[in-house]
This record gives sequence, structure tokens and C-alpha cells, in this order.
Amino acid sequence: MDLIKKLTGKNPDEYEKVAKLLVDTPDVNLFAKLVKQDDFLFDFVKHNVSNRIRCACNNENYLNLLNFFEYYSPSYDSMMAEVLYQYGGLELLPAVKEIFLNGSDSQKAYAVKFFSLVPKEYLEDLIPLLRDSAKSGFEPLAVNSIEVLSKVGDEFSKKQAIEKLQSVDEFEQYNAVKFLVTYQAKDTLSQIIEVMKKSTLSENIASEIPYLISVDELINQDLDNGVLVLSHIVNAIPEIIPPSAAIDYNLYNIFEKLYLENLTSTSAILLRLAKEKFAELTANEEYLFDCDKNTKDEVFAINSLLNGVNKQKLDSLLYEELYDGSDFVFFAVDFVDEIEELEALLDSSNQTLILKVLTLLKEKEALNDAHKELAMNNITSSDIREVVKVL
Repeated sequence: MDLIKKLTGKNPDEYEKVAKLLVDTPDVNLFAKLVKQDDFLFDFVKHNVSNRIRCACNNENYLNLLNFFEYYSPSYDSMMAEVLYQYGGLELLPAVKEIFLNGSDSQKAYAVKFFSLVPKEYLEDLIPLLRDSAKSGFEPLAVNSIEVLSKVGDEFSKKQAIEKLQSVDEFEQYNAVKFLVTYQAKDTLSQIIEVMKKSTLSENIASEIPYLISVDELINQDLDNGVLVLSHIVNAIPEIIPPSAAIDYNLYNIFEKLYLENLTSTSAILLRLAKEKFAELTANEEYLFDCDKNTKDEVFAINSLLNGVNKQKLDSLLYEELYDGSDFVFFAVDFVDEIEELEALLDSSNQTLILKVLTLLKEKEALNDAHKELAMNNITSSDIREVVKVL
């Protein structure tokens, strides 16, 4: 029988023997095969395997885990770091530092996870190197490095990331957001949200924010900003954010509470957006094909909940956000049927909004030369003017 099947199975006689074999040998090829299965194993199975490997480790064989460093997996990095530190402690630090200095990206990622358990006074000489590895293209190495920089309270790297939030390069801004979220710099939340409002990567940025603060807490602190973040998140499902976010972010309870207790012009837009999104998810089997049963059940439950809300009530409120300075106007215009309401926005100072309104007018077969002429009076961007000409 396949050793991986035994290691991941339910028979203690089998998985205990394989785990012991894995560590005692050490069987690097078997561990490599295990890592390749990461995307195909449920989280609870990987959690079980991690505990089985942990139980197979002892004072005689724990150093064999270093042989597995060439094959990185986030499912086993914490376990291996904890076992190594449990048995080796600070005496192992020089050897792990050597791996960090000269190893592959995978080996370095494991080494940095070990550093996360070491008292910060022993890591001072590594801080400049950790700042560099925090910029690695190998994401596990970057993430693990940022977490250690946060632990040691490295204000220099945090300050650098905050400065990059003001960059004209949106990808640099996004990388700064990811750094600050991983760093758990909660005091930068308002700055991150302001970057999100202006960025073309708003959905990507919004998807990072729940790792800094829960959606529930954000909504309780600041209803409009919380609803705006969640609007971008809903809009990003399933292309950027998986449907399992419905469970992760507790969307059913949030939507229900907003409708019953906090129905405003902004929350009405979110619910209207969610109503269409979850109807689309449940109508197309492809969107939920790879999802587990719990996710599918939750998505259908949310769709049923949103089917019960009063659509006219939502639509009557969203018109309050049809003005130039609203953070929600780009969402609101998608639900506007009245041509006159759309025409009024052609006098906007936001050229991107003008282009969107013209596009909507064309979709409704209501676009005419007068609309384009009015728009051109308010558009200075040569790129947008060229697009308008061919509409």
C-alpha cells in the first residue's frame, strides 16, 4: 500500500510506523511526495499528519528534520520549527543561521520559521538580512521574514512600508499593504483603506484587510469603511477570493445583521451587490465545483437569505450614493436604470466614472452624441478621450 495513504489514513498501526520511518531514515523522497500532495489534502488531514510526524520525533532523531528543509510546506513548517527548538534550543541556532545564510529559498523559509521561536536579543545580527529576505519573490520566505521582523519590533522596515503606501507604483503600494498586514501593523489600517479607495488593485487590497482585522470588528468600528471593504471582497469572489470566504468572513451573519439592524445607503449597495453575486455563484456549477460541502451549503444559504431581502427597498436607498465624491458610486451606478440619473453623472470630475457611465449608457442603447460631447468637456486624459471616441 502507498506509504502516503498509510501516513494520511486512519489506522494508527500504519501511520505511526510510516511517520517513524519518515523521521528515523530520514526518508526525504517520501517527505517530498507528501509536500506535493498539499493541494489535494484537506487541512484537517495535513494537521493530523503534522501531529503524527511530531510524535515520531525524539531527542535521538529530531535533527533529521533538517534534511526535509529542501521541500517547503506551510503545513509542516511550524511543527518542524517547534520540534527543533524543543530539542535543540539555542544550541541549534548557529546551524540554522548557516542554513539561512547559504541555503535555498525553501531552506531559508524553514530557518526563518525557527527564528520566530528564538528570543529577539539573539537575532539582532540577522535583522538587515531579514529585511532583504522580506522582499523575496518566494512568498513563504518573505512572509516568515516579516513575521520575525514584527516579533523583534523592527520599526525601520515598518516605516519603509508605510512610506511605500504613497508610491505612484500601485504594485509597490500593494506589496507595502501585504507587508503591513503580515507585520500586523493595525495602526496603519486607516492608511491602507485610503490606498484601497484610490487603487485599481482595490479588490486585492481589500482581500488582505481581514488578515489585519476581522470584517465584523471593522464594520463595528466604522460601518461605511467596513462595508466598502466587504463590497470589494464580494466583488472579488470567485476570481480573486475563493467562495470559501463566505464561511471565513461569516458573511451570512454579517448580511443578516446589516439588513435588519444597519440598513443604510452604503449597506444597501453591499447587499444589492451580494444578491447578484451569490445568485451567480449558485447558478453556475463551475464556480463551486472544487468547493467542499460546507462551502457549497453556506453559499446556497446566503443566496436564500439574500433572495428574501426586499430588492426595491435596497434600490431606493442606493441612490443616495450617486454623487461624485461617494466611495460607493462605482458600485451604485451598476444598479441604476434611469437614464436621467446616469446623465447627471457625466458632469463628474472623475474621468473614470464618466467613462463607466458612458459604457452603461451604451449597454442600455441610450448613448448619443450629446452625451459624448458633454463627457469630452470634462475629460482631459488622452487615453480616456480615445476610448470615448470609439464608444
